[in-house]
Amino acid sequence: MPREFSSHPIAYFITFSTHGTRLHGDARGSVDRKHNQFGAAYLPIDANKMDYESGIMKNEPIILTAACREQVHRAIVEVCAHRGWELHALNVRTNHVHVLVSTMNTPERVMSSFKSWSSRRLIEDQSFQRGTKIWSRHGSTRYIWNRDQFNAAGRYVVEGQGPDLNSEPRT
Repeated sequence: MPREFSSHPIAYFITFSTHGTRLHGDARGSVDRKHNQFGAAYLPIDANKMDYESGIMKNEPIILTAACREQVHRAIVEVCAHRGWELHALNVRTNHVHVLVSTMNTPERVMSSFKSWSSRRLIEDQSFQRGTKIWSRHGSTRYIWNRDQFNAAGRYVVEGQGPDLNSEPRT
């Protein structure tokens, strides 16, 4: 459990999705660049917007296989170890990743590192060709300020994602 700081969050709850699996206008909801503020309402369901988004995608939607999920998991564990970040919980799903991590770096830098290290690993093992857009732009970066938030985020990452996917590793 990280130490609580008054001026810096004790952890970040980071979520990012694979390319093309959560388009603007989707019924599950999304936030666009113009409305990317904490607590902002999701965009309304809009089939035309989804069709447009689908039409401008760089490649087909990315669904991670069990082998790909394992590679992403290892890459995130490695980057945390390399940078000295404290990894509390990790769950790599077929179309998104949840991470609970403590660091003094910005959550944007952390997410960017997770994506780039994971992409490199997936390209090196030939799961994807160089130039394939694997991840969506940005993601969710929630600041965790207290133990209750920390415990809730950790439970969500580990227990709130549905059944295990082929006995995927968890941290």
